[in-house]
Amino acid sequence: MELIIKETYDQLSLKAAEIVASVINNFVATPEHPKCTLGLPTGSTPLGMYKALIKMNQQGKVSFKNVITFNMDEYVGLDVNHPESYHSFMFNNFFNHIDIDKSNVHILNGNAPDLEKECNDYEKAIKEVGGIDLFVGGIGNDGHIAFNEPGSSLNSRTRCVKLTHDTIIANSRFFDFDLSKVPVRAVTVGIGTVTDAQRVMILVNGHAKARALHHAVEGGVSQMWPVTALQLHNHSTIIASEDACDELKVGTFRYYLDLNS
Repeated sequence: MELIIKETYDQLSLKAAEIVASVINNFVATPEHPKCTLGLPTGSTPLGMYKALIKMNQQGKVSFKNVITFNMDEYVGLDVNHPESYHSFMFNNFFNHIDIDKSNVHILNGNAPDLEKECNDYEKAIKEVGGIDLFVGGIGNDGHIAFNEPGSSLNSRTRCVKLTHDTIIANSRFFDFDLSKVPVRAVTVGIGTVTDAQRVMILVNGHAKARALHHAVEGGVSQMWPVTALQLHNHSTIIASEDACDELKVGTFRYYLDLNS
């Protein structure tokens, strides 16, 4: 596992965007895998990365014309046009501002009549394009990835899940802090879906994520801290802000700072 420590959120975001652009620009197409394929997250943490990628796209430093994307998750029962749907989030904050072919955008349908089939078809679609080259994600305070809450199997696949009360409370900030407005279920890629990618990059910002980062880097692999699955991946990267490193041992912190220099 690679840990890159950045002093500020803006520096973290720029580094993440540079890695995404590098993966796209260095992609070599094959008949089995004709287009670079990204797994993408929602949430507040990746917003800076998306803004940086939009700027790079406008400057001609990276193009998304030959990129396919698969988003991590979506709420169940929320209309796609709802301002807090992940469909709306992605198009408003990213897809509408870059040169991606919208037919190459894949986001789970939380209103599908058969959610199990929707999830199985999502897994098949990923395989049909040759797999994911880079899966980008964030983590929750409890170490969850996408909507894979603590206790999720580290081999889990795309599925429908019930959200924990803590996650509902955390997400209520997007719904006027009204718990009754927050969806209680979601469709999400599994931890195994994420770690099947050739490369995984997790963004960790702020002191609130410090305990999760501690477990990710210094703890043992456990389904109770889903992010620890990255320890088993042969090309995983965590980009963290300095304040997210508050619970790392001093020696660990200095070790990774030295590697970054």
